[in-house]
Amino acid sequence: MDSTTTSSSCDVLVIGAGPAGLATAACLAPLELEVKLIDRALEVAASWRHHYERLHLHTVKTHSALPGLPFPESAPRYVPRQGVVEYLMAYAEHHGLRPELGHEVEAIEPAPAGTVARWVATTAAGQRFAARHVVVATGANRRPCAPELPGRADFGGRILHSRSYRNAAPFAGQRALVVGMGNTGAEIALDLVEHGVRTALSVRSPVNIVLRDVLGRPTQLSSIALSKLPPVWGDALAILLRNLTVGDLSRYGLHTASQSPLRQLREEGRTPVIDVGTVRRIKAGDIQIYPGIQMLTPGGVRFVGGEEHPFDVVLLATGYDAALRELFPRTPLPLDTRGMPPATVGEGALAGVYFVGFDVRQPGGLLRSIGPQARAVAEHVQRA
Repeated sequence: MDSTTTSSSCDVLVIGAGPAGLATAACLAPLELEVKLIDRALEVAASWRHHYERLHLHTVKTHSALPGLPFPESAPRYVPRQGVVEYLMAYAEHHGLRPELGHEVEAIEPAPAGTVARWVATTAAGQRFAARHVVVATGANRRPCAPELPGRADFGGRILHSRSYRNAAPFAGQRALVVGMGNTGAEIALDLVEHGVRTALSVRSPVNIVLRDVLGRPTQLSSIALSKLPPVWGDALAILLRNLTVGDLSRYGLHTASQSPLRQLREEGRTPVIDVGTVRRIKAGDIQIYPGIQMLTPGGVRFVGGEEHPFDVVLLATGYDAALRELFPRTPLPLDTRGMPPATVGEGALAGVYFVGFDVRQPGGLLRSIGPQARAVAEHVQRA
């Protein structure tokens, strides 16, 4: 350890001051342990602060609140981005949480033998945090994923990841291609076209699309109810509901996944596109659908099949990586195909490590899954 390195110790170190970290720290608070909550950002709820402005929760507020504090009654059913930021700030204040900010953890390693601590987290600045328990709550969207596109060096326009998108203003008068039709891509395309930007979507794979509400009932609540049925029944009803409400969109260039939305979520961790108006604009011809990209050209994009169109900007709504493996350079992680930990409580070589906020396979959304996970961590730590 060099002279610039500083160290501190605690009972529980929680890494990440977003919803998962805040919820876990709040559940740990009654245990009268020394809990340290740190985050690489310089503000609480940093990810939510920097999401695109149009974003609203796609899940109802009653199933999106964290343990110990509901959303305000005045909040709408689907809380907007700024409302979530304000809620998370109020949540930290309500539970007396004081995150230590500006600490970017680069490695989590076993503590030296003979010490009380079991794990040591080292930051980019060289600070070391030793703890008996470490909660990793760094989020499923820690690092943007951007595919290598042939011809990128020759493209005359701009290429940016959806993480950099805030609103449509910078793209006025331009031709925009959004790559990827997950929830982010679908909503950014809608935001662009609503503000007069000529917009297209590149969609290379079949998708599952469901309406956010059907006859006034949130689809989230329907998916939770269907998930409690035997899978064969729940999947059949989910397909029926999808087909009745969204229908066949192949004439517009969109092909429907063969699996039910529930099964795709359960088996692949892929959330269906929760439509808030994009499908209507596609049907109206306001958003063009093209297949996957073959290559970029100086003036635009050539798609699979040879069709070529001019574009000024390519927005990559191509997802994120939790980037967990690099945090544990000396300890193998049992990650699934999405790079997510399969369990909340670590076992064996990972005893004393917990993962909160990575369960993307549960019906009802990620926020809904955080509360049970945070409580499970607190119960396990109390017994340890």
